[in-house]
Amino acid sequence: MKELIHFIAQALVDNPDEVSVSVIDGRQTTVFELKVAKEDLGKIIGKQGRTAQAIRTILNAVSAKEKHRVVLEIIE
Repeated sequence: MKELIHFIAQALVDNPDEVSVSVIDGRQTTVFELKVAKEDLGKIIGKQGRTAQAIRTILNAVSAKEKHRVVLEIIE
């Protein structure tokens, strides 16, 4: 799933080399922290947060198969 987030983020931003995803594992929840360049932050969030919500929807669909909760945090 980390690779999926990385792939989607790189496709959206102008500086794909500055995309990084870190993982914090828990028993019931996994938190993915997405970091991008400051000027690309708006592209990841999108208008009214729609792009970020779409990415979260994809992650929730994948995590439902694994029966494991997933949270995406976008770090400035």
